[in-house]
Amino acid sequence: MDTNPKVDFYFNKAKKWQQEQEKLRVIALDCGLTEELKWGVPCYTFNNKNVVLIHAFKAYCAILFFKGTLLNDGEGMLIQQTENVQSARQLRFTSFLDIVDQEPVLKSYIHEAIELEKAGLKVELKKATEFNMPDEFQHKLNAIPELKAAFEALTPGRQRGYLLYFSSAKQSATRQARVEKYMPQILNGKGLDD
Repeated sequence: MDTNPKVDFYFNKAKKWQQEQEKLRVIALDCGLTEELKWGVPCYTFNNKNVVLIHAFKAYCAILFFKGTLLNDGEGMLIQQTENVQSARQLRFTSFLDIVDQEPVLKSYIHEAIELEKAGLKVELKKATEFNMPDEFQHKLNAIPELKAAFEALTPGRQRGYLLYFSSAKQSATRQARVEKYMPQILNGKGLDD
């Protein structure tokens, strides 16, 4: 079991779910994955491909499968974190004993996820054009060619991020304010959280 010293600090600073997360760490490493720190959380890879990551929330800790939609969820345990998450799925735990009880199932899911990587399978993601384009943003794109060119030059993920954020506002005035606020960022080639 090869732990990564760069990841140790994450587990050492955990105030909640520390024991549970450390158990998930042992399980991931027992499955032959490589431990890295990505996005500030432990990420486990196979041949430099992301397989799972461990993260904690207020009510639970979880192991997230990057290509969870491709897994055969025979136990019906995988959870879609939010409606906008396209490929990732989580297994959630609320106690150390839950993890111990589910360890064989968890390992089988991880081994299946590794096989998906070996096979080179990919999740078909919705294209940015399939997401709702708020009228307020479309009007700006039509009126400002530089903005349209800058938006189209963004990565699909950044485009999706903006479209989801803009369209999530219930009122037109809020959508308009969001568009105005982020226009300079789009023109600079930046994503919503850059």
